[in-house]
Amino acid sequence: MTDKTETCTGGCTCGEVRYEVHASPMIVHACHCRWCQRQTGGPHVINALIEAEHVVTTKGEVETIDTASPSGKGQIIARCPNCRVAVWSHYDFRGLRERVHFLRVGTLDNPDLMPPDVHIYTSTKMPWYVIPPDHYAVEEFYDLATTWSPESQQRFQALVAAMKAGPG
Repeated sequence: MTDKTETCTGGCTCGEVRYEVHASPMIVHACHCRWCQRQTGGPHVINALIEAEHVVTTKGEVETIDTASPSGKGQIIARCPNCRVAVWSHYDFRGLRERVHFLRVGTLDNPDLMPPDVHIYTSTKMPWYVIPPDHYAVEEFYDLATTWSPESQQRFQALVAAMKAGPG
C-alpha cells in the first residue's frame, strides 16, 4: 500500500465474506513453490503478511481448514464457506500462527496496492513465468534480517514479544 493510513478492502468471489485492512503489509511474498501452485492452480500465490489485528472481517465469517504444508507443521486456510475462496492463511511462521494473516492479495478489491516485495521458492517456478528483472527473487527462502524493512522487523518483534507474554 502506498499510504500506511489508507484502508483497503477485499473479500471472496460471492461477496459473503468481506474484510478491511488497516495497515500496510510487513512484506509481500510471491511464492512459487509447488504446494502454492497446486493449491491455487496458478504459477504462484501472492501473500501479504499482516498482523491479524489489522485485518477486520466486516461481513460474514470465514471457515478454517487445516491443510498440510511442506514444513510438516500445516497451515490453516480461511475460506468463504459459500464460494470456498481462500482469503488468508495462517502458517507456523516463526511460531506466530494466528497472529499473522498471509492475506491472499488477489482477494483485495484493488490487488495493485500490494505488489510482491520478494519472489520465493523460485527454484520451482514454472519455466515460462518471467520474473521482472527489477524484482527481488530467491531460490528458496530469504533471511528476514536482511530482507524486511526496519519498520517491518520492529512490527514482527512486537508480535514475538506479545506471543511470549501470553495468549491473545
